[in-house]
Amino acid sequence: MKNFDYIRATSVDSAVATVSEPDAVFLAGGTTLLDLLKLDVMRPALVVDIHKLRLNQIEPLRDGGVRIGAMVTNTDLAFNDYIRAHYPVLSQALRSGASTQLRNKATTAGNIMQRVRCGYFRDGISPCNKRNPGSGCAAIGGQNRNVHAVLGGSEHCIAAHPSDMCVAMAAIGATIHVQGPVGRRDIDFGEFHLLPGDTPWREHSLQRGEMITHVTLNAPMHGGRSAYLKLRDRASYQFALASCAAIVALDGGRIRDARIVLGGVATKPWRALEAEDALKGQVATASTFARAAALALRDARSYGQNGFKIGLGQQAVVRNLTSLVA
Repeated sequence: MKNFDYIRATSVDSAVATVSEPDAVFLAGGTTLLDLLKLDVMRPALVVDIHKLRLNQIEPLRDGGVRIGAMVTNTDLAFNDYIRAHYPVLSQALRSGASTQLRNKATTAGNIMQRVRCGYFRDGISPCNKRNPGSGCAAIGGQNRNVHAVLGGSEHCIAAHPSDMCVAMAAIGATIHVQGPVGRRDIDFGEFHLLPGDTPWREHSLQRGEMITHVTLNAPMHGGRSAYLKLRDRASYQFALASCAAIVALDGGRIRDARIVLGGVATKPWRALEAEDALKGQVATASTFARAAALALRDARSYGQNGFKIGLGQQAVVRNLTSLVA
């Protein structure tokens, strides 16, 4: 592990000014950063600790939405009374992730920014365009069963996005608020995470020196029911093989509105817009859900061992929708 300097920020402005220096990073919960430092995958010259900044509030808004500070822990967010009552899909997603100890440390902004869990990225020696641009992608044609995508990949990278929380937030609709050297700006949640394309080392739309200060969730869908379903090899401390965040509003037996976002199968939280359109106005039946699930995975591509995720992703959609309308 490379030696680095450490600074504890006393304000957002000082944190932003300091991390604007080359090879500087923010330290929030540290549940990803510290792992990658020890693995010698990330080698910052300076670590800026933002623990002391007052960014740990959860505040309901007048429009029915909610403002979530960047340093709110996953545990506090998951068990917040307002979140559990109005955004059950988010509470469920958070509680399905990692372990109790990690949820107690992991933060909202850190969860949004977490790096992929591809073993070739983390081993420090295999060809990996994300870690070493131009070196290739060992996962294509290699071991790619668990944490590799069938949606949104490219010839340069097929690492799946690891977050459960982000899948739920993408379904709810959210805005990420950042502060940087040139001021503040807002980023739509759906545009924050980037597809790998031919630049897989660019994982998000933050600019150098920008820091997430808070996230605002849209008001809940009127009359909506929501849930998160995570399918994995074991019941705890496991990343999703396939997951589905679903929000559905019914008028009688017909679906008035719907949101479907997939996790575990894509290189970013994957909103299935065609599947949503196919659900609207339809009777909530098994055949309706099956058609929507097929559309959600229509463009999926198997890379060998991970091909089973196509069918599993469809199961996640059908099972979640079926439970919601039961």
